[in-house]
Amino acid sequence: MSITAVDPKTALIVVDLQKGIVGLPLAHPAEGVLDRNAELLQAFRRRGLPVVLVNVAGGPAGRNDLGASFPDPTKEWTELVPELGTGENDHLITKHSRSAFTNTGLTEWLRERGVTQVVVTGIATSSGVESTARDAHERNFHVTVPVDAVTDTDGAAHDHTIAKIYPRIAETGTAKEVLAALAVAH
Repeated sequence: MSITAVDPKTALIVVDLQKGIVGLPLAHPAEGVLDRNAELLQAFRRRGLPVVLVNVAGGPAGRNDLGASFPDPTKEWTELVPELGTGENDHLITKHSRSAFTNTGLTEWLRERGVTQVVVTGIATSSGVESTARDAHERNFHVTVPVDAVTDTDGAAHDHTIAKIYPRIAETGTAKEVLAALAVAH
């Protein structure tokens, strides 16, 4: 686990840090995850780097073994938590799938800005964050996941994704390491 570099055109993608999800029982305290996300957001905004804030307001209708895959969201459930703030240049996406790339135009938006790397954070490590990181990797972006800026409702799923999935598709480390690499690059 080590962050080697942050490209000159790196975007921060914050996944599903919204009231309905942050309020769920989580494997790690939401406060710490939110604090690290707020630090990253502040650093990216200060440097004029692209910030993408994502919320989820539904999911695919397909059947699965768990039954309903997504609750009927209310406006309050989908509202981003206030700790994130909103920068005037932030790109806001409401998704209806696990990945922030599915049917949202995110790939094109990033390419138009010359982005070559994405830092992906949020909840849930093994769902929205993982799906977004996988899709970013498949679209040939360099992917970085600060593992202390993500959490999950399932601790075992969180641990599995960090140990077995992310190393195949991303560099991993801490938010502090991303901030240090960002300071060197910018």
